Amino acid sequence: MEKVRWGIIGCGDVTEVKSGPAFDLAENSSLEAVMRRNGDLAKDYAERHGVPKWYDQADDLINDPDVDAVYIATPPASHKEYTLKAAEAGKPVYVEKPMALNVEECKEMVEACNQQQVPLYVAFYRRSLPRFLKVKELLDNNEIGDILFISIQQTQKLVEKDENDNLPWRVLPEVSGGGLFYDVASHTLDLVDYLLGPIKEAKGIASNQAKAYPAEDIVSGTFLFESGVIGNGVWNFSSYKNEDLNRIVGSKGEITFSSFDEKPVTLIKESDTKQFIIERPKHIQQHLIQEIVDELTGKGSSPSTGETALRTNRVMDELVKNYYQK
Repeated sequence: MEKVRWGIIGCGDVTEVKSGPAFDLAENSSLEAVMRRNGDLAKDYAERHGVPKWYDQADDLINDPDVDAVYIATPPASHKEYTLKAAEAGKPVYVEKPMALNVEECKEMVEACNQQQVPLYVAFYRRSLPRFLKVKELLDNNEIGDILFISIQQTQKLVEKDENDNLPWRVLPEVSGGGLFYDVASHTLDLVDYLLGPIKEAKGIASNQAKAYPAEDIVSGTFLFESGVIGNGVWNFSSYKNEDLNRIVGSKGEITFSSFDEKPVTLIKESDTKQFIIERPKHIQQHLIQEIVDELTGKGSSPSTGETALRTNRVMDELVKNYYQK
């Protein structure tokens, strides 16, 4: 391809700022069509964002000859269905995270795209953000020596029902795959896969402490990376406060950073401490979208693929399996 013309399935909130505008802002890329089951909302999105076409049926967008690649921005329950359809149509797929409801669906998606010889990408965009590239640079430059372990701690306040007394889809396992752990912890687990390499073994315990919704609301786990690095994490979603801290410790120092909060990357050594303040871009997926477009146009490569995202789903499934195998 010389230019990638995109179609979006599911033009909801995530596409308003985080991703949608980036398809036009990226070089050699344009947003050609959008789809939403509510045609009026699809038309409204298209008119507000200057998109030439809108649909209320996914098949129509997938089969549009002016759409070269498909971005799937629906909840995870429909990721596999639309990925398989796009692959069958011979079109590259960019799918939101988490990749699917479980690791088995992820495998089907990877296999289908491999069979049709179309690329599959997943929206783990932290692999491309300058803030986390700084963390990787510090690690690659041996700033903290031999890496020994990583600890992850994330807490959030309990989610509330909407004005119609409905729970958000993110805490309904049949739609999201699990609770907020699948929605937000997936970002950190995928990021540490990028920073430290694949996780070889994971064990965890998940529970529902607040009993406010069907999914787990707390997960604790330990994991072993292929490199020998040890990791541990706790994610709690019924806390009194929001907190987000990752700590990578080595033989000569440590690096602390947040996955979500606007906090500096901090390098701590015995005799010195440095902070790196790196702002996130307005359209947070733009860096990754550009790398995907570069790969599709033969000018680069994407760090986030179906294979890397499958690894993240595999780890998550292991950490919560005691809760869903009751």
